[in-house]
Amino acid sequence: MTPNKILVANIGSTSFKFRLIEMPSERVLAKGGVERIGSAESPWKAQIGGEPEQKGTAALPDHGAAIALVEKLLGGFGELAAVGFKPVMARGISGTQVLAEPVLRAMEEINTLLPAHNPPYVAAVRSFHKSHPKLPCIGTFETAFYDEVPVENTRYPVPREWETKYGIRRYGFHGASHRFVSQRCAELRGTDKLRIISCHLGGSSSIAAVRDGKAIDSSWGMTAQSGLPQNNRVGDFDCFALIYLARDLGLGIDAVEKALTSQSGLKGLSGMASGDVRDIMDAASNGNADAKIALDVFIGAIRKYIGQFLVELNGADMLIFTAGIAENNPGLREQICTNLDFCGLELDRDANNSTRASEAVISTPRSKIEVRVIPTNEEIIIARNAWAKLSALN
Repeated sequence: MTPNKILVANIGSTSFKFRLIEMPSERVLAKGGVERIGSAESPWKAQIGGEPEQKGTAALPDHGAAIALVEKLLGGFGELAAVGFKPVMARGISGTQVLAEPVLRAMEEINTLLPAHNPPYVAAVRSFHKSHPKLPCIGTFETAFYDEVPVENTRYPVPREWETKYGIRRYGFHGASHRFVSQRCAELRGTDKLRIISCHLGGSSSIAAVRDGKAIDSSWGMTAQSGLPQNNRVGDFDCFALIYLARDLGLGIDAVEKALTSQSGLKGLSGMASGDVRDIMDAASNGNADAKIALDVFIGAIRKYIGQFLVELNGADMLIFTAGIAENNPGLREQICTNLDFCGLELDRDANNSTRASEAVISTPRSKIEVRVIPTNEEIIIARNAWAKLSALN
Protein backbone atom coordinates (compact mmCIF):
# COMPACT_ATOMS: atom_id res chain seq x y z
CA MET A 1 0.00 0.00 0.00
CA THR A 2 1.31 3.45 -0.91
CA PRO A 3 2.26 5.44 2.21
CA ASN A 4 -0.31 8.19 2.77
CA LYS A 5 0.51 9.72 6.13
CA ILE A 6 2.36 12.96 6.88
CA LEU A 7 4.07 13.38 10.24
CA VAL A 8 4.04 17.11 10.93
CA ALA A 9 6.96 17.95 13.22
CA ASN A 10 6.98 21.26 15.10
CA ILE A 11 10.51 21.71 16.45
CA GLY A 12 11.63 23.90 19.33
CA SER A 13 15.06 24.23 20.92
CA THR A 14 14.09 21.67 23.60
CA SER A 15 10.77 20.38 22.27
CA PHE A 16 9.28 18.19 19.53
CA LYS A 17 5.53 18.37 18.98
CA PHE A 18 3.92 16.19 16.34
CA ARG A 19 0.69 15.48 14.54
CA LEU A 20 0.12 12.46 12.30
CA ILE A 21 -2.25 13.29 9.43
CA GLU A 22 -3.73 10.93 6.87
CA MET A 23 -3.79 12.38 3.37
CA PRO A 24 -5.65 13.43 1.37
CA SER A 25 -8.53 12.99 3.86
CA GLU A 26 -6.70 15.27 6.37
CA ARG A 27 -7.81 13.03 9.22
CA VAL A 28 -5.68 13.47 12.37
CA LEU A 29 -4.55 10.02 13.50
CA ALA A 30 -2.29 10.95 16.41
CA LYS A 31 -0.81 13.93 18.21
CA GLY A 32 1.55 14.62 21.07
CA GLY A 33 4.94 15.93 21.94
CA VAL A 34 8.08 15.91 24.01
CA GLU A 35 9.33 18.77 26.22
CA ARG A 36 12.64 19.58 27.91
CA ILE A 37 14.76 17.54 25.51
CA GLY A 38 18.26 17.29 26.93
CA SER A 39 17.21 17.11 30.58
CA ALA A 40 17.40 14.05 32.80
CA GLU A 41 13.63 13.55 32.53
CA SER A 42 11.82 14.72 29.42
CA PRO A 43 8.02 14.62 29.80
CA TRP A 44 6.10 13.31 26.81
CA LYS A 45 2.49 12.76 25.89
CA ALA A 46 0.70 11.13 22.97
CA GLN A 47 -2.84 10.41 21.89
CA ILE A 48 -3.18 7.71 19.25
CA GLY A 49 -6.54 7.61 17.50
CA GLY A 50 -9.41 7.54 19.97
CA GLU A 51 -7.35 5.97 22.73
CA PRO A 52 -6.80 7.75 26.08
CA GLU A 53 -3.83 10.09 26.22
CA GLN A 54 -0.57 8.47 27.27
CA LYS A 55 1.96 10.32 29.41
CA GLY A 56 5.42 9.57 30.71
CA THR A 57 9.01 10.72 31.06
CA ALA A 58 12.20 9.52 29.41
CA ALA A 59 15.87 10.42 29.25
CA LEU A 60 16.13 12.07 25.82
CA PRO A 61 19.55 13.66 25.25
CA ASP A 62 18.74 15.12 21.81
CA HIS A 63 16.11 15.41 19.08
CA GLY A 64 17.27 12.11 17.59
CA ALA A 65 16.25 10.33 20.79
CA ALA A 66 12.91 12.17 20.79
CA ILE A 67 12.28 11.05 17.21
CA ALA A 68 13.00 7.44 18.19
CA LEU A 69 10.49 7.71 21.05
CA VAL A 70 7.79 9.11 18.74
CA GLU A 71 8.48 6.35 16.23
CA LYS A 72 7.99 3.77 18.97
CA LEU A 73 4.76 5.42 20.17
CA LEU A 74 3.36 5.41 16.63
CA GLY A 75 4.34 1.81 15.98
CA GLY A 76 6.89 2.73 13.35
CA PHE A 77 7.22 5.11 10.43
CA GLY A 78 6.52 2.54 7.71
CA GLU A 79 3.32 4.23 6.52
CA LEU A 80 4.80 7.73 6.36
CA ALA A 81 4.89 9.41 2.97
CA ALA A 82 6.96 12.28 4.39
CA VAL A 83 7.78 14.34 7.43
CA GLY A 84 6.49 17.90 7.19
CA PHE A 85 8.30 20.79 8.86
CA LYS A 86 7.65 24.49 9.51
CA PRO A 87 11.15 26.01 9.33
CA VAL A 88 11.39 29.77 9.66
CA MET A 89 13.82 31.06 7.06
CA ALA A 90 16.82 30.20 4.88
CA ARG A 91 19.17 32.49 3.02
CA GLY A 92 17.81 32.96 -0.49
CA ILE A 93 15.22 30.17 -0.21
CA SER A 94 11.49 30.22 0.52
CA GLY A 95 8.34 28.30 -0.41
CA THR A 96 7.91 24.55 0.16
CA GLN A 97 11.17 22.67 -0.23
CA VAL A 98 12.66 19.20 0.14
CA LEU A 99 15.00 19.77 3.08
CA ALA A 100 18.16 18.40 1.50
CA GLU A 101 21.64 19.46 2.63
CA PRO A 102 21.89 22.58 0.40
CA VAL A 103 18.69 23.91 2.00
CA LEU A 104 19.89 23.05 5.51
CA ARG A 105 23.17 24.83 4.87
CA ALA A 106 21.24 27.90 3.66
CA MET A 107 19.40 27.83 6.99
CA GLU A 108 22.67 27.57 8.90
CA GLU A 109 24.05 30.63 7.09
CA ILE A 110 21.57 32.81 9.00
CA ASN A 111 21.71 31.16 12.43
CA THR A 112 22.67 34.54 13.89
CA LEU A 113 19.32 35.95 12.77
CA LEU A 114 17.29 33.03 14.16
CA PRO A 115 19.29 31.57 17.06
CA ALA A 116 16.30 29.94 18.76
CA HIS A 117 14.77 28.52 15.57
CA ASN A 118 17.17 27.39 12.85
CA PRO A 119 19.70 25.29 14.83
CA PRO A 120 17.10 22.91 16.37
CA TYR A 121 15.26 22.54 13.05
CA VAL A 122 18.44 21.69 11.18
CA ALA A 123 19.44 19.21 13.90
CA ALA A 124 16.04 17.51 13.82
CA VAL A 125 15.97 17.17 10.03
CA ARG A 126 19.47 15.72 10.03
CA SER A 127 18.39 13.24 12.69
CA PHE A 128 15.59 12.08 10.37
CA HIS A 129 18.07 11.88 7.49
CA LYS A 130 20.37 9.72 9.57
CA SER A 131 17.74 7.34 10.98
CA HIS A 132 15.45 7.22 7.92
CA PRO A 133 17.47 8.25 4.85
CA LYS A 134 14.72 7.35 2.36
CA LEU A 135 11.98 9.29 4.16
CA PRO A 136 11.39 12.69 2.49
CA CYS A 137 11.64 15.70 4.79
CA ILE A 138 9.63 18.59 3.35
CA GLY A 139 9.40 22.05 4.85
CA THR A 140 7.20 25.06 4.18
CA PHE A 141 9.15 28.10 5.26
CA GLU A 142 7.26 30.63 7.36
CA THR A 143 8.32 33.27 4.84
CA ALA A 144 6.42 31.50 2.03
CA PHE A 145 3.10 33.29 2.60
CA TYR A 146 4.88 36.60 2.01
CA ASP A 147 6.68 35.76 -1.22
CA GLU A 148 4.42 38.11 -3.22
CA VAL A 149 4.37 41.08 -0.83
CA PRO A 150 4.81 44.31 -2.84
CA VAL A 151 8.39 45.48 -2.92
CA GLU A 152 7.57 48.79 -1.22
CA ASN A 153 6.58 46.77 1.85
CA THR A 154 9.77 44.71 1.93
CA ARG A 155 12.54 47.27 1.45
CA TYR A 156 14.35 49.08 4.23
CA PRO A 157 15.67 52.62 3.60
CA VAL A 158 19.29 51.39 3.61
CA PRO A 159 21.99 51.20 0.91
CA ARG A 160 20.59 49.21 -2.01
CA GLU A 161 23.56 46.85 -1.91
CA TRP A 162 22.56 45.68 1.57
CA GLU A 163 19.48 44.07 0.05
CA THR A 164 20.93 42.80 -3.21
CA LYS A 165 24.17 41.48 -1.71
CA TYR A 166 23.27 40.65 1.89
CA GLY A 167 19.51 40.05 1.84
CA ILE A 168 18.70 42.84 4.30
CA ARG A 169 14.93 43.39 3.87
CA ARG A 170 11.61 42.76 5.59
CA TYR A 171 10.27 39.22 5.41
CA GLY A 172 7.37 37.76 7.38
CA PHE A 173 6.66 34.76 9.60
CA HIS A 174 3.74 32.78 11.05
CA GLY A 175 2.97 32.20 7.38
CA ALA A 176 1.19 28.87 7.89
CA SER A 177 -1.12 30.37 10.53
CA HIS A 178 -2.03 33.48 8.55
CA ARG A 179 -2.53 31.37 5.42
CA PHE A 180 -4.85 28.97 7.27
CA VAL A 181 -7.12 31.65 8.71
CA SER A 182 -7.20 33.49 5.37
CA GLN A 183 -8.28 30.30 3.60
CA ARG A 184 -10.83 29.62 6.33
CA CYS A 185 -12.26 33.13 5.87
CA ALA A 186 -12.64 32.43 2.15
CA GLU A 187 -14.50 29.19 2.95
CA LEU A 188 -16.81 30.96 5.39
CA ARG A 189 -17.59 33.86 3.07
CA GLY A 190 -17.61 31.89 -0.20
CA THR A 191 -14.93 34.10 -1.78
CA ASP A 192 -11.28 34.99 -1.35
CA LYS A 193 -11.91 38.55 -2.55
CA LEU A 194 -11.53 39.84 0.98
CA ARG A 195 -9.50 42.42 2.87
CA ILE A 196 -8.33 40.64 6.02
CA ILE A 197 -6.31 41.76 9.03
CA SER A 198 -5.07 38.61 10.75
CA CYS A 199 -3.85 38.86 14.35
CA HIS A 200 -1.78 35.83 15.43
CA LEU A 201 -1.23 36.49 19.14
CA GLY A 202 0.63 33.83 21.09
CA GLY A 203 4.05 33.16 22.62
CA SER A 204 5.22 35.10 19.59
CA SER A 205 2.82 37.43 17.84
CA SER A 206 2.34 39.05 14.46
CA ILE A 207 -0.23 40.77 12.27
CA ALA A 208 -0.67 40.29 8.53
CA ALA A 209 -2.55 42.32 5.96
CA VAL A 210 -4.15 40.05 3.35
CA ARG A 211 -5.90 41.02 0.14
CA ASP A 212 -7.58 38.44 -2.12
CA GLY A 213 -5.88 35.59 -0.26
CA LYS A 214 -2.37 37.02 -0.56
CA ALA A 215 -0.28 38.79 2.07
CA ILE A 216 0.53 42.39 1.21
CA ASP A 217 2.22 43.41 4.48
CA SER A 218 3.33 42.13 7.88
CA SER A 219 4.27 43.48 11.28
CA TRP A 220 7.54 41.53 11.07
CA GLY A 221 10.85 43.01 9.98
CA MET A 222 13.82 40.93 8.85
CA THR A 223 13.77 38.53 11.79
CA ALA A 224 11.56 37.12 14.50
CA GLN A 225 13.14 39.64 16.89
CA SER A 226 10.96 42.41 15.43
CA GLY A 227 7.40 43.64 15.11
CA LEU A 228 5.10 43.29 18.13
CA PRO A 229 6.58 42.79 21.62
CA GLN A 230 7.06 39.04 21.96
CA ASN A 231 6.98 36.84 25.06
CA ASN A 232 10.64 37.50 25.90
CA ARG A 233 11.96 39.00 22.63
CA VAL A 234 12.15 42.69 21.97
CA GLY A 235 9.97 43.41 18.93
CA ASP A 236 10.54 46.76 17.20
CA PHE A 237 13.60 48.55 18.61
CA ASP A 238 15.82 51.44 17.51
CA CYS A 239 19.06 49.99 16.14
CA PHE A 240 21.09 52.98 17.41
CA ALA A 241 19.95 52.27 20.97
CA LEU A 242 21.63 48.86 20.51
CA ILE A 243 24.85 50.49 19.30
CA TYR A 244 24.77 52.94 22.23
CA LEU A 245 24.29 50.15 24.78
CA ALA A 246 26.91 47.84 23.29
CA ARG A 247 29.61 50.36 22.42
CA ASP A 248 29.24 53.57 24.42
CA LEU A 249 27.89 52.10 27.67
CA GLY A 250 30.16 49.06 27.45
CA LEU A 251 27.58 46.29 27.78
CA GLY A 252 29.06 44.48 24.77
CA ILE A 253 27.26 42.97 21.80
CA ASP A 254 26.83 39.50 23.37
CA ALA A 255 25.14 40.82 26.50
CA VAL A 256 22.86 43.12 24.51
CA GLU A 257 21.94 40.28 22.14
CA LYS A 258 21.05 38.04 25.08
CA ALA A 259 18.92 40.74 26.67
CA LEU A 260 17.04 41.50 23.46
CA THR A 261 16.37 37.85 22.61
CA SER A 262 15.54 36.40 26.03
CA GLN A 263 14.99 39.15 28.63
CA SER A 264 12.90 41.69 26.73
CA GLY A 265 9.40 41.80 25.28
CA LEU A 266 6.56 41.33 27.78
CA LYS A 267 8.99 39.75 30.24
CA GLY A 268 11.29 42.76 30.18
CA LEU A 269 8.48 45.31 30.27
CA SER A 270 6.79 43.69 33.25
CA GLY A 271 9.97 42.91 35.18
CA MET A 272 8.54 39.46 35.88
CA ALA A 273 10.22 36.07 35.65
CA SER A 274 7.82 35.06 32.89
CA GLY A 275 6.60 36.78 29.75
CA ASP A 276 3.49 34.59 29.62
CA VAL A 277 0.47 36.84 29.10
CA ARG A 278 -1.55 34.78 31.59
CA ASP A 279 0.96 35.54 34.35
CA ILE A 280 1.17 39.19 33.38
CA MET A 281 -2.62 39.59 33.30
CA ASP A 282 -2.88 38.02 36.76
CA ALA A 283 -0.21 40.37 38.09
CA ALA A 284 -1.86 43.41 36.49
CA SER A 285 -5.22 42.51 38.02
CA ASN A 286 -3.48 42.36 41.42
CA GLY A 287 -2.11 45.87 41.08
CA ASN A 288 1.31 45.31 39.47
CA ALA A 289 1.84 48.60 37.60
CA ASP A 290 4.64 47.32 35.36
CA ALA A 291 2.55 44.33 34.33
CA LYS A 292 -0.28 46.68 33.35
CA ILE A 293 2.15 48.82 31.34
CA ALA A 294 3.41 45.70 29.56
CA LEU A 295 -0.13 44.86 28.48
CA ASP A 296 -0.79 48.46 27.44
CA VAL A 297 2.36 48.50 25.27
CA PHE A 298 1.39 45.16 23.73
CA ILE A 299 -2.17 46.26 22.95
CA GLY A 300 -0.95 49.62 21.67
CA ALA A 301 1.46 47.96 19.25
CA ILE A 302 -1.29 45.68 17.94
CA ARG A 303 -3.62 48.64 17.39
CA LYS A 304 -0.84 50.56 15.63
CA TYR A 305 -0.46 47.82 13.02
CA ILE A 306 -4.22 47.38 12.65
CA GLY A 307 -4.44 51.11 11.93
CA GLN A 308 -1.61 50.93 9.40
CA PHE A 309 -3.21 47.99 7.62
CA LEU A 310 -6.64 49.64 7.56
CA VAL A 311 -4.99 52.44 5.56
CA GLU A 312 -3.11 50.04 3.28
CA LEU A 313 -6.18 47.90 2.59
CA ASN A 314 -8.54 50.89 2.32
CA GLY A 315 -10.60 49.41 5.15
CA ALA A 316 -11.16 45.75 6.00
CA ASP A 317 -13.81 43.10 5.54
CA MET A 318 -12.61 40.88 8.39
CA LEU A 319 -10.49 41.22 11.52
CA ILE A 320 -9.32 37.81 12.70
CA PHE A 321 -8.03 36.77 16.12
CA THR A 322 -6.06 33.51 16.23
CA ALA A 323 -3.45 31.62 18.31
CA GLY A 324 -3.41 31.06 22.08
CA ILE A 325 -3.54 34.61 23.47
CA ALA A 326 -6.08 35.87 20.94
CA GLU A 327 -8.30 32.79 21.09
CA ASN A 328 -8.57 32.71 24.89
CA ASN A 329 -8.70 36.33 26.09
CA PRO A 330 -11.97 38.16 25.49
CA GLY A 331 -10.86 41.14 27.57
CA LEU A 332 -7.74 41.65 25.49
CA ARG A 333 -9.74 41.37 22.24
CA GLU A 334 -12.16 44.01 23.54
CA GLN A 335 -9.33 46.39 24.40
CA ILE A 336 -7.83 45.95 20.93
CA CYS A 337 -11.21 46.74 19.32
CA THR A 338 -12.00 49.74 21.53
CA ASN A 339 -12.68 53.07 19.74
CA LEU A 340 -12.65 51.60 16.24
CA ASP A 341 -16.18 52.82 15.56
CA PHE A 342 -14.69 55.38 13.13
CA CYS A 343 -14.21 52.52 10.65
CA GLY A 344 -17.53 50.87 11.44
CA LEU A 345 -16.25 48.12 13.74
CA GLU A 346 -18.75 47.18 16.43
CA LEU A 347 -17.91 44.38 18.84
CA ASP A 348 -20.66 42.16 20.27
CA ARG A 349 -19.62 42.10 23.92
CA ASP A 350 -21.71 39.06 24.85
CA ALA A 351 -20.46 37.00 21.89
CA ASN A 352 -16.90 38.08 22.61
CA ASN A 353 -17.07 37.21 26.32
CA SER A 354 -18.52 33.77 25.63
CA THR A 355 -15.90 32.80 23.02
CA ARG A 356 -12.74 30.93 24.02
CA ALA A 357 -10.71 28.69 21.72
CA SER A 358 -13.63 28.20 19.36
CA GLU A 359 -14.67 29.59 16.01
CA ALA A 360 -17.16 32.43 16.32
CA VAL A 361 -18.26 35.82 15.04
CA ILE A 362 -17.77 38.37 17.82
CA SER A 363 -18.96 41.50 16.01
CA THR A 364 -22.55 42.70 15.77
CA PRO A 365 -24.61 42.21 12.59
CA ARG A 366 -24.35 45.99 12.08
CA SER A 367 -20.55 46.01 12.12
CA LYS A 368 -18.98 47.03 8.81
CA ILE A 369 -15.95 44.88 9.69
CA GLU A 370 -16.69 41.30 10.66
CA VAL A 371 -14.61 40.26 13.68
CA ARG A 372 -13.99 36.55 14.11
CA VAL A 373 -12.08 34.18 16.33
CA ILE A 374 -10.62 31.36 14.24
CA PRO A 375 -8.41 28.78 16.00
CA THR A 376 -5.29 28.32 13.91
CA ASN A 377 -4.23 25.05 12.31
CA GLU A 378 -0.68 25.44 11.03
CA GLU A 379 -0.21 21.67 10.90
CA ILE A 380 -2.81 21.13 8.19
CA ILE A 381 -1.14 23.73 5.98
CA ILE A 382 2.21 21.96 6.41
CA ALA A 383 0.63 18.58 5.62
CA ARG A 384 -1.17 19.92 2.54
CA ASN A 385 1.99 21.51 1.18
CA ALA A 386 4.10 18.42 1.84
CA TRP A 387 1.51 16.22 0.11
CA ALA A 388 1.36 18.58 -2.87
CA LYS A 389 5.16 18.66 -3.10
CA LEU A 390 5.30 14.85 -3.09
CA SER A 391 2.68 14.74 -5.85
CA ALA A 392 4.70 17.20 -7.93
CA LEU A 393 7.89 15.19 -7.45
CA ASN A 394 6.19 11.95 -8.47
